[in-house]
Amino acid sequence: MATKCSLTRRTYAPGRQGKKMRRGGLSEFGRQLKEKQKIKRIYGLGERQLKKYFREAQSQKGDVRESLKQRLETRLDNVIFRLGWSRSRAAARQLVNHGHVLVNGHRLSIPSYQVKKSDVILLHAKIKKSKLAEDLASILKKHEAPSWLLMDKENLEAKVLGWPEGEDLGDIAVLGLIVESYSR
Repeated sequence: MATKCSLTRRTYAPGRQGKKMRRGGLSEFGRQLKEKQKIKRIYGLGERQLKKYFREAQSQKGDVRESLKQRLETRLDNVIFRLGWSRSRAAARQLVNHGHVLVNGHRLSIPSYQVKKSDVILLHAKIKKSKLAEDLASILKKHEAPSWLLMDKENLEAKVLGWPEGEDLGDIAVLGLIVESYSR
């Protein structure tokens, strides 16, 4: 880098207080906030929605972290993403928002819809004829759906067999920081 580059001249953060860096790293509150922001960004949630999911998870029996993760994983937009019908959760959200997804034969446009056991999810007939479906066929050959979802790759149809548990949930330890944050 050139000598005029501000990164080489100043190794501290910009601003008046930049020189006074915190020695111990992030505080407990900072770590909790960081995890909350990460989960909100991953699932495309707002603060109110995440807090609502936390309250619902807290009211159920068992591990709050596991219940919270199940709530997040069983959102319709996330299920579409997990099935491999979209490349990202944002794209899955858009598919649902535009009414291209049917649940039990009914067109839904609510990405936060909680799928239930034995729900049948399929793409609308118009989408099956579109270019998107042609691309999906090649993508789905390599994709493996989670064990709690049964997918028919030819008809672009899926059925919810149960709830995500164990390995399907991934690492729930980080959700402990979120639980601590809302439990204050």
